[in-house]
Amino acid sequence: MTPRIHFTASQADAALAARAALVARYGDAGPERAEVVVALGGDGFMLQTLHATRARGLPVYGMNRGTVGFLMNVYAEDDLPARVAAAEETVINPLRMRATCADGTCHEALAINEVSLLREGPQAAKLRIHVDGRLRMEELVCDGALVATPAGSTAYNYSAHGPILPIASEVLALTAIAPFRPRRWRGALLPKAAEVVVEVLNPERRPVMADADSRSVRHVTRVEIRSAGDIRHRLLFDPGHGLDERLLREQFV
Repeated sequence: MTPRIHFTASQADAALAARAALVARYGDAGPERAEVVVALGGDGFMLQTLHATRARGLPVYGMNRGTVGFLMNVYAEDDLPARVAAAEETVINPLRMRATCADGTCHEALAINEVSLLREGPQAAKLRIHVDGRLRMEELVCDGALVATPAGSTAYNYSAHGPILPIASEVLALTAIAPFRPRRWRGALLPKAAEVVVEVLNPERRPVMADADSRSVRHVTRVEIRSAGDIRHRLLFDPGHGLDERLLREQFV
């Protein structure tokens, strides 16, 4: 049975042209009637689409019309309904961030890839890290730190020399960004259910921003991070090309 498809695209010329061609060929069920969303663009657009479709819980099948396309399938116009029907589903949980700012305001956001804390000024940040209510690091002097999901472990986390995590692993990566003290500390692996609380030390002189999948909050003093097990994002991949295979392949390049 052919699934009802809604096509969405980034603003890139290649993505818009692909959407026009696919809609002309297969039609578009619209966002309300759709059983599956086909996202055309790059990884950044896939993250936007997953956030936008969360309320309906629709599976998302991406095709790469961007740059890297780690979360996307290979683009092809032929036999698309059959590809979507045969696709394998991967379910991922995002992170929930609660950030408190210097003015006392609180901001919440979800992150599919990672929650990162980054210095805003010329001086290194000073962070204090608690895990599940227990102080684990009194002072980390660094450019920042991040908590990454398995799905996001090949993104910023990997660039910061963090580990690549198998998609089915029940762990999160806590990774330092350019650490100065302790000089050799690169991070830790945490249980998926862990709650991480990061306090910003001396925030007036050493301001820090928090970022959840490109949604930024400035001048934070405290950031709480935990896995949102109640939220399920559904990604579809061609058989044999799912996230498990991609994460494994990424470690041998």
